[in-house]
Amino acid sequence: MDIAALVSDYNRDGFVSGVPLLDRKGAAHHRKALESAEEQLGESLHYRFKAHTVLTSPYQLAIRPDVLDIVEAMIGPDILLYNVTYIIKEPHSPSHVSWHQDLTYWGLSHDDQVTMWLALSVADEASGCMRMVPGSHLAGRMDHDISQHDKDNVLLQSQTVHNVDENGAVLCPLQPGEASFHHGWTLHASMPNKSNDRRIGLNVQYLATHVRQTKHDLDTAMLVRGRDEYRHFEPDIPASADLTPEGIARQKMLEERYKQIAGQA
Repeated sequence: MDIAALVSDYNRDGFVSGVPLLDRKGAAHHRKALESAEEQLGESLHYRFKAHTVLTSPYQLAIRPDVLDIVEAMIGPDILLYNVTYIIKEPHSPSHVSWHQDLTYWGLSHDDQVTMWLALSVADEASGCMRMVPGSHLAGRMDHDISQHDKDNVLLQSQTVHNVDENGAVLCPLQPGEASFHHGWTLHASMPNKSNDRRIGLNVQYLATHVRQTKHDLDTAMLVRGRDEYRHFEPDIPASADLTPEGIARQKMLEERYKQIAGQA
């Protein structure tokens, strides 16, 4: 893997896509781990924040050395794991993601941040893969409208950038085991899943250690490479086993706290 070339494209476009990380067998293994957990819980794990504090599979994927090598080349050697969540679109569902920038409502002090989106099933045009606007990260923060009325919008506040020139947007299809990496100011969106399979992605967010939360001092993260000389975040505890009572309670508490942070304009 030519990491230097990936970073060059990332710096130019604000994203890279189609990065091979797992073979199909590996992707199927981690999909099975997710769906076994859903079966045990009796509910979908779609958009459940801090999944790495309650399940071992997403934690293992988030700290893979090859992933952290890429992240290090993008944001530096001292890396915090901020959040891990599954983003799932059920077959033939109207769920979609409006045009937005990730960093808009997170309250972070700096934009030394990158998100990995790892496909555990096919993510293509039919299933509603992501679309990105190349170079949009260079424009900084854009105005977003907030609405709670679009129940099919996956985003917490249905935050939307209007009047995006979609002629310049690029589809980012992924096969199971492939990933994309995108900057927090990169404009991106996705359409509904019109396919016969679930569209399953693992969304992982990384920060440089000097980044801090500006809304309050209760936010959490986890050092996964290098040193944290700043200690701006309370430490997350990774899952040592799946769905322990302690892990379930902790994840629920952290999710509510995360929603309070991200849900403040």
